[in-house]
Amino acid sequence: MDKGETRERGEMASQSPEPTRIMMAVNESSIKGYPHASISSRTAFEWTVAKLVRSNAAGFRLLFLHVQVPDEDAFEDMDSIYASPEDFHNMNEKDRIRGLHLLEYFVKRCHQYEIPCEAWIKKGDPKELICSEVKRVQPDLLVVGSRGLGPFKRVFVGTVSEFCAKHAECPVITIKRKPADAPPDPVDD
Repeated sequence: MDKGETRERGEMASQSPEPTRIMMAVNESSIKGYPHASISSRTAFEWTVAKLVRSNAAGFRLLFLHVQVPDEDAFEDMDSIYASPEDFHNMNEKDRIRGLHLLEYFVKRCHQYEIPCEAWIKKGDPKELICSEVKRVQPDLLVVGSRGLGPFKRVFVGTVSEFCAKHAECPVITIKRKPADAPPDPVDD
């Protein structure tokens, strides 16, 4: 073996492979006054850490996307239809803080496990934005939680996980929450 071959082999051995990039779509609990990660999002995160990442934290990078759904009438928390521009600014600021609080939960958990991560917020339709972000970011895998809506509610509500499984431009894993963790009404996840 000559010096060139030895150097080339040494360089190849020192280069670590790119980490597997897993995008996770996370959301807040829909229970009023409960600004925390939903049961489905927490379950999907814990499953990903336990089943995919395991003890190889350096081999993965988790990408957390939270999509905030704009209020249709923009008066969700208003007591009056008379509003000032400051009222709207305060509502937008409150939404931003809630979104950051949600992402902070997952970033802190990643740091506990020493898993590299990124997190960001978008506003709009979750189904469309998640698929759009998958196309833009090009993760190796998308993980989404499922609330476990029954067939009747699924017809009226539709599910983000089903839409993503059909339209995302990467493999999608849907994680169902544990039956014991389900609230009486799945919509309250």
